[in-house]
Amino acid sequence: MNYKFKILSEKNINEIVYLVDKLNENKIPKNVLTRRQKEMFSQNYECIGVLVKAKLIGVAGLWFQTRLYSGRSCELDHVYILPEHRRFGVGSKLISFVEEYVCNKGFECLELNTYSQNTLSHKFYYNCGFKILGFHFIKHIDI
Repeated sequence: MNYKFKILSEKNINEIVYLVDKLNENKIPKNVLTRRQKEMFSQNYECIGVLVKAKLIGVAGLWFQTRLYSGRSCELDHVYILPEHRRFGVGSKLISFVEEYVCNKGFECLELNTYSQNTLSHKFYYNCGFKILGFHFIKHIDI
């Protein structure tokens, strides 16, 4: 299949949220995901889309920052490809596209978090050259 990669914009929010919702293990309501996605576009964030014949079949969010331990870093977020398009190498092509894209922007590191129970993603990321550095913790606070 002929997969194309492109930078998405805020006008693609409904398509992005449709895919991100499938990854949404916490069952955050779609209206909240949509509001958050819109806010993310106003921050240091971009979204890469994977398309087949102009249909969005995958996404990967990119957060750009500088960190003490990793330097100029891009954190992959909500990476998702529709199941029927998996196992054809599109994930590896997406990671390669992202690597080249962020390198051209002057960033030196890719990092990501993945759900601990998502063992298939662990194997995939190992095969793409990622290594486990630590644990990601979260604590929600009342505002």
